[in-house]
Amino acid sequence: MKKFFTLVIFLFSVISWSQTKVEGVVVDENDDPIAFANVMFKNSTEGIITNDNGRFYLESDNTYKVLVVSLLGYTSQEIELPKSTNYNLTIKLVEGEELGEVVLYAGKQSKKNNPAIDILRKVWAKKRQNGLYKFDQYAFDKYEKIEFDLNTIDSTIIKSRLFKGMEFIFDHTDTSSVTGKTYLPMFINESFYKVFGDNKLKKEKEELLGNKNSGFNTNQTVIAYVNDLYSEYNIYDNYLQLFDKSFVSPLSKAGIDTYNYVLTDSTYRDNKWCYKIVYYPRRKNELTFKGQFWVNDTTYAVKEIDMQATKSANINWVKEMYIEQEYEVVNDSVFLLKRDYMLTDFSLNKKEKSRGVYGRRTTIYDNHVFDDEKPKSFYDKKIDPFNPVVYEREDEFWEKNRLEVLNEDEKGIYKMLDTLTTVPKFKQLYKAAEVLASGYFEFDKLNFDYGPLYSTYGYNPAEGLRTRIGGRTYKTANDQLRLQGYTAYGLKDHKFKYGFSAKWLIDRKNRIIISAGTRRDVEQIGVNLTNTNDVLGRSFASSALFTAGANDKLTNINLTTAGVEFEVFKNFKVRGGGSFRTMRSALPDDFSLSYADPGEPGGVADVTRQFETYVTLDYKPGRETIGYGVERRDQNDDYVHLFLNYSLGVKGILDSDFDYEKVQFYYRKPWMVGGFGRLQTIVEAGKIYGEVPLSLLNVVPGNQTYFSIFNTFPNLNFYEFVTDTYASVHLEHNFNGRLFSRIPLIRDLNLRELVGLRGVWGDLSDKNRALNAPANILLIAPSDKIYWEYSFGVGNIFKVFRIDFNFRGNYFDMPDARKFSVTGSFGFEF
Repeated sequence: MKKFFTLVIFLFSVISWSQTKVEGVVVDENDDPIAFANVMFKNSTEGIITNDNGRFYLESDNTYKVLVVSLLGYTSQEIELPKSTNYNLTIKLVEGEELGEVVLYAGKQSKKNNPAIDILRKVWAKKRQNGLYKFDQYAFDKYEKIEFDLNTIDSTIIKSRLFKGMEFIFDHTDTSSVTGKTYLPMFINESFYKVFGDNKLKKEKEELLGNKNSGFNTNQTVIAYVNDLYSEYNIYDNYLQLFDKSFVSPLSKAGIDTYNYVLTDSTYRDNKWCYKIVYYPRRKNELTFKGQFWVNDTTYAVKEIDMQATKSANINWVKEMYIEQEYEVVNDSVFLLKRDYMLTDFSLNKKEKSRGVYGRRTTIYDNHVFDDEKPKSFYDKKIDPFNPVVYEREDEFWEKNRLEVLNEDEKGIYKMLDTLTTVPKFKQLYKAAEVLASGYFEFDKLNFDYGPLYSTYGYNPAEGLRTRIGGRTYKTANDQLRLQGYTAYGLKDHKFKYGFSAKWLIDRKNRIIISAGTRRDVEQIGVNLTNTNDVLGRSFASSALFTAGANDKLTNINLTTAGVEFEVFKNFKVRGGGSFRTMRSALPDDFSLSYADPGEPGGVADVTRQFETYVTLDYKPGRETIGYGVERRDQNDDYVHLFLNYSLGVKGILDSDFDYEKVQFYYRKPWMVGGFGRLQTIVEAGKIYGEVPLSLLNVVPGNQTYFSIFNTFPNLNFYEFVTDTYASVHLEHNFNGRLFSRIPLIRDLNLRELVGLRGVWGDLSDKNRALNAPANILLIAPSDKIYWEYSFGVGNIFKVFRIDFNFRGNYFDMPDARKFSVTGSFGFEF
């Protein structure tokens, strides 16, 4: 949702000019819309297919006087175009055309004896022999232009109070060449790269040489969103990863079961004889496209391809998505991607007249060089993540390296947007969007942010109603030093709590960071198995006003920590440090952390004091980040995460109570399972060597809230299972509507089905049981058999809600065991 709010405020697009524009709808004799009808300018190869609602928009730089509309099985219509711009046409097709030798391609097509599928099989066989794959090494220039626009501009929005004082921006409106809607450019970003690759080493390196933004030159949030939104894809892959979804590629081997294919034409394209194949989905509500592609008759390389996402595709906030790729013929056997264009119409709903935001990316590839071998060290060498020169290129650099020249309207956008950012009202709108996205209110002159606003109020049984204020130093997203702090007050216990942390990036190249912090607060320990020393992390003790069962197992914790970390190579961090913590029960009448201590009066201690030193290895292969300061923002979430921690507790230092060793392992991996959705997996294991009190043992994470929280057990109460040795697995698969799309009536709701399976095994030594005998809590570990749960969920309810039905698999005889629970969550996802 944070990204979506940012998107709604900062928009933009390319201005195009053409000589013939036509827009309308194709219907049958009953005035019902006709999908997949062919709309072409007469005596040309320029055309489009009508969408699910029979609508079309077609534009050309050439002048045409006649439009041809056809669908075999209907009588073709030739429509005279009296003007260069013709909107709101209604074209009626009548059934009954004599087909003769022409093949009918309305509806489902046969998979047998289909020449289009025969050609497609040859495309599969040749795909690893085409393009860049034909060479051992390659290099090329890459120019990328990303733009956002506010679309469906009319007199209502122009006269609205929202734009009062900013009317000058409407001098820059234009019409989309794909949808025919009027739009207003609001943001543009240009980038120029040098790309190097080695197919033998399976290495690729992309070096950013220039970056230019309109109006928001230092806004890393906008840049991060743009980069995250438009991920790379290859049409030859079986599945295209767009908006965290797996769309079936029309060139996929799975395409035969997903698409209808029809061979409709063959002709020369750039002096190469090519076949034209039209494709459209076999079923509704699946993540599919419709469109056409041209294939060369000898290399079976794709020369051109158009892909338009079907409106019934189960994807939120995207009304239209259109992709167009052109390939350059280098010689008789080499076809290289020359131009990649993608247009997305973001909107709250898919109604034809709804307003939204265009996001469009244009990528141009040129100046290819092949078989220039470079050593492996060239690809492994680190690149400075932020070179100021890259973001301060002069006009001469862009005039030389723009692979697609800006037209006059696009040049004017820079001036208009630079002016817009000086308008006070726009600054206010911009700041409001930033507050919604970040949760912080920024005081520019003080270089200070107040927040997070969403943590201002909370509740738990120990503190009652809780108020919190806090903030952070913030000049830019790339600050080398970040200070954060907060204070909170409980209206029931009448106690102040506080937290403070400092992080300083002292070496940007190797990302050497020193950090320290302290925290005194009420905490819900045992919400995760793998420990961290984040003193300002989320306080689960104050996360929910309503809980399942008594949420009284809370701890007063006083934690101080210090550490240093450095990046050995990209995404591999080593961190070391130490911490000292004091822990006692926040509700001693209901929850005891007492343990046996012969040195205390009565032989029982209620407070744990412990010094601990630690070393962690943290590896996230495949992660992409934005920024170069002490804090960086992830661009993607599909990377693997490996984490290994070794901790050593030392008795006597600062009056610490225990000697022990602790080893913990964490593994997270998301899997895109083709067209069957996304599987999230987490594996954890750990062991404590030595005797420790309950406050230092590993608690299997329960969930007594009514919220769905991954990597917890929703039918476990807090402290239901306690271990010193454990192994845990969590699996959750989101089918993204794959199953519901096959069920009539339900499929139109665009619901998404989820299934979950989770289990944990653990043990607790006799010595640890004896040490913690004074505690008034029954210590049980799932050692006799693996504890497990399963769940079924329905997501995308009204596009924002999710409900999970959770079932306990065993250990039904545990005290207050919950056999079944219902949890839910709220969020904005594509």
